[in-house]
Amino acid sequence: QVPLVESGGGLVQAGGSLRLSCAVNGYYRDVGAMGWFRQPPGKKRELVAVITSTGTTTYTDSVKDRFTISRASAKRTVYLQMTGLKPETSAVYYCTAVLQIDDPNRYFPYWGQGTQVTVSS
Repeated sequence: QVPLVESGGGLVQAGGSLRLSCAVNGYYRDVGAMGWFRQPPGKKRELVAVITSTGTTTYTDSVKDRFTISRASAKRTVYLQMTGLKPETSAVYYCTAVLQIDDPNRYFPYWGQGTQVTVSS
């Protein structure tokens, strides 16, 4: 069973918008911080945005004022609203979350399978 299920990637023209979604799949005692990373072709995976269980958000500088991260569905779904997309934004976007399975004192990091975002010029 895949713990994180992503959707919403695709092809969009420069200046357009996309919304990525990621839902926790299956039973977990608790869900901690959730976030999005991306990996452009030939480059390392990098942080895009993170949101804590209490709603505190952090963004990488290059997406501030254009991307918005949010949570819903009892904090088990995370969204990334992307506007003003640029060709250099093209990458595989990965959802990540820290999940509590049984032990109330331990959280484990999980990754989604990735969703492709391609921005054409």
